[in-house]
Amino acid sequence: MSQMNRRRALQLLAALGTTGLVAGCGSDTEEDTAQPGSPIKIGLIVPSSGPNKAVGEDLTRGFQLFLSLNDQQLGGHPTTLITAEEGDSAKTGQAAVDRLIKEGALALTGVVDPTVLAGIRDTVEQARVPLVSSNGSPVSLASVVYIWRTAYVLNEPGQAIGQYLRQTLKDPSSRIAIIAPENPSSRDVIDGFRRSYEGGGRVLAAPIFTPDDPNPGKSAYTDAIKTALDARPDAVFCNYTGTAAVQFIKELYDKGYRGKLYAPGFLTEGIVLGEMDDGESGKQRARVLEYGIETALNYSPDLNNTANRVFASAYRKTYNASPTTYAMASYDAAQVLDKAIRLVGASPTPQQVNLALGKIGQVDSPRGAWQFNQPRTPQQTWYLRRVQLDGRMLANVVINELTTLG
Repeated sequence: MSQMNRRRALQLLAALGTTGLVAGCGSDTEEDTAQPGSPIKIGLIVPSSGPNKAVGEDLTRGFQLFLSLNDQQLGGHPTTLITAEEGDSAKTGQAAVDRLIKEGALALTGVVDPTVLAGIRDTVEQARVPLVSSNGSPVSLASVVYIWRTAYVLNEPGQAIGQYLRQTLKDPSSRIAIIAPENPSSRDVIDGFRRSYEGGGRVLAAPIFTPDDPNPGKSAYTDAIKTALDARPDAVFCNYTGTAAVQFIKELYDKGYRGKLYAPGFLTEGIVLGEMDDGESGKQRARVLEYGIETALNYSPDLNNTANRVFASAYRKTYNASPTTYAMASYDAAQVLDKAIRLVGASPTPQQVNLALGKIGQVDSPRGAWQFNQPRTPQQTWYLRRVQLDGRMLANVVINELTTLG
């Protein structure tokens, strides 16, 4: 809600039945009545097709929502959001960056695929145009000057859940099976998990990797799950998203696993919970609730803070859907650009905006307050979420705070 237009903020808060918050929205000052600055363009890089399309839509929605709540302005400048196709490779990502820069983008945002993000690193750095990426970032992306991240580094969700399981499974000999698709993102997640769980006599078995297929067949994970369950694990840790997550969870229960399932929060983010409310006489849903799925993530729609009440309510009203961590991170990407551009003033340049991003301080976010650390990623709270019923629907419900990372 930072720098939100006073009139729009009052309308939202009134709709929420919230009182006593007017002071936080500013007052009728010269800033409220000042004329807007010169128009600017922001480039959004997202996929329009393929397995990452849904996440790309969430990134688009989150950024557009911030603009709609702020009279289509960032930092007092009328803002046009121009979109370029991310594709699925470094080559397509680089083409998107080149096109947006040629069209005069002051800054860039988006990027769903961590591999694409790593692939466009040199292009962005050489262009000297800031990119505020709003999805998971690979560990290898270090020592950057013009790339900022509002989501997380991919080893962090594994680290958060690893710390939790180290405290929860008191017996050092507890066996945890690790199953994940064979890709660089999974390796980052698993490395974070191992580093925070192992030690003091605790040792994890080698991960079991499956083909990296976003649209797996009905028995895609049978062999991997059988291998894992033959070792009689006390818990299972996995790293799947979207359609693959739905299929993995179904097969895991079909093959007889009756313990808890642990994962980064994107296991149950987006479309997954809706698809687990299957037509199988409620069988899948009943198993999820009985055996338990717990995840670690930096956001949940039920967080109780003012910024999230405004964001989540506006998101549901606008899109008739519950916000995801992807939408929240993109909303925050718009928010940090708003702060940085406002610091620069009347005639912002990409280089000035980049410098200003390092000076914006704490961000009042739907996830809770956070700030950029030295590597240009968020220092933020991680939450333990459990899949439970919210009314008649499956939902991710925050149980407690896990840790602060970054």
